[in-house]
Amino acid sequence: MTVYLIADITVTDGTWVPDYAARVHHLVERYGGSYLSRSGNVEQLEGEQPDSTLVALLQFPSRQAVMDFAGDPDYAPFAKARQAGSASRFRLIDDTDLAGTIPYLAAG
Repeated sequence: MTVYLIADITVTDGTWVPDYAARVHHLVERYGGSYLSRSGNVEQLEGEQPDSTLVALLQFPSRQAVMDFAGDPDYAPFAKARQAGSASRFRLIDDTDLAGTIPYLAAG
């Protein structure tokens, strides 16, 4: 089942960003994932304005693929640098419809 990783990040020290941006996408691809967006153009349409400076949306073929990516020893130094230089909120959602009324999505 396809899953989406939503990374909502507030950068506090941007020294980690160039290396992360240049190299982590190769690790994501190793697990069948791809970036759908990685943008600093964050516009709040509704609700309280978060302090996000970067939001990334990634697609993976399964929850296990995300967990394997996150646990990859090659990713560990990048994760550590990101965590030290940001407040990061990662969320994982699947491709289901909770209400079950959208015909092209599986009922959640």
